[in-house]
Amino acid sequence: MNEQDYAKFYDRVGKLIGWDFSNVKVECEGEMPDFYTEVSQKCTPSTILLDIGTGGGTRIAQIAKTARLLVGIDSSTSMVQTAKEKHPLSQYGNLRFFLMDATHLEFPEGFFDVVSCRQAPFNAQQAYQVLANGGWFLTQQVSEADKLNIKEVFGKGQYNEIDGTRMERDLQDLRAAGFTNIVASEYDLIEYYQTPDDLIFLLQHTPIIPNFGDNKQDFKILADFIDAHTTSKGIKTNSKRYIIIAKK
Repeated sequence: MNEQDYAKFYDRVGKLIGWDFSNVKVECEGEMPDFYTEVSQKCTPSTILLDIGTGGGTRIAQIAKTARLLVGIDSSTSMVQTAKEKHPLSQYGNLRFFLMDATHLEFPEGFFDVVSCRQAPFNAQQAYQVLANGGWFLTQQVSEADKLNIKEVFGKGQYNEIDGTRMERDLQDLRAAGFTNIVASEYDLIEYYQTPDDLIFLLQHTPIIPNFGDNKQDFKILADFIDAHTTSKGIKTNSKRYIIIAKK
């Protein structure tokens, strides 16, 4: 899948389920900080926050009380529409959503105190430009080794790079943009999907295995995978993420 294919995929899934995976039954072993809890800890009652790739806006709505104004942007028309419908202004009246590309942020320089981005593309230079001096940038991204055992049986995956490549590239971009006090952390959790349907739903609505289901053989490969990786706790795989926190 190229960049254009990904854009179409995200928009289609946004229309179908609004990127809501709350009904997928999965249990985790290991610890990973909740990203938006980390974001909220950088906020004060006067904070103006930008969330890049906000999706349906649910996560920033959950931390709305921690900031003065929260602005969510997404490049998917369907996602922005979903966010506006689900969270018109929020109970605090401080949520706004806009259709916008992360490579061209249409805000004044230094307008935001905090910029967050969870599992979406971002542009380090653009983020730096719209942040106030002393402001914080936080991102959580999917690592190349996420769902590694599934990718191995299919012989392909969302990111065909050596594990750690994306994180190092992000770090280099943030340094080049001018960020300081940059801290990166990696997390690799064991996941147990409770039923085959839970795992199938995930694969059909994420780009973990590009174009999963287009080939009937995909379901035979997945069935063999499930047979080999089913435990008393569920179907075993992993969730690998990295979090970067940087200051302007």
